[in-house]
Amino acid sequence: MRALIVRHTDYEGAAGFRQPIEAAGYAFSRIDVLDPAFGEADFMAPDLLVLMGGPMGVYERDRHSWINGEVARIAARLEARLPTIGICLGSQLIAAALGAAVYPGPVQEIGFGPVTIGPEGMASPVRHLAGTPVLHWHGDTFDLPEGCELLASSALYQHQAYRRGKRLLALQCHPEMGEDPRFTRWIDDGAADLAAAGTDAATVRADYAALGPPAVAAGRAMLTEWLAGLR
Repeated sequence: MRALIVRHTDYEGAAGFRQPIEAAGYAFSRIDVLDPAFGEADFMAPDLLVLMGGPMGVYERDRHSWINGEVARIAARLEARLPTIGICLGSQLIAAALGAAVYPGPVQEIGFGPVTIGPEGMASPVRHLAGTPVLHWHGDTFDLPEGCELLASSALYQHQAYRRGKRLLALQCHPEMGEDPRFTRWIDDGAADLAAAGTDAATVRADYAALGPPAVAAGRAMLTEWLAGLR
């Protein structure tokens, strides 16, 4: 089996999710949206498609020429009901591919915080995130796509996790992050976002060191169960 990870920036890769993906038997490959070959990448071929985060908005299509093509290919894959997971920007791209609106949210949500798992979420692999603060870093949101179940919310953003059946999972938060050293790039490039969220680099660094390992452990448990359900 083959898993294709789509990166929208070089410092947001599979991170803590790589281990459970490989443990489930997938050969791991990745492609960046700025790779000259990205426009021809076949989203129907891999057994698993993983759409990572990024600082851009789905609605910034004039600034990022690859967005329209990516959304169209995601839509075709979802129409075929092929296994797909999206994180942060990935969840927003999936929402757009399913016909939902994506737009700026009311505030920046940055730092570690819990998500509230609803009844549908507790009957899904997302229940592994219950009670564990996970990383948030976003300022955009979306309408819940038609035909999808809402699994988790936070105090600031209602749509933190959703699914459609067993083959589509989308997460606004970042349960893959907790031990990846590339997180320093997020902080170095995110001074304005940190200030807008009312926090600072020192606080987020300290929380990442203390709360990151249990957060990524919960994320791995969630993904392990979700991948097992694909079989």
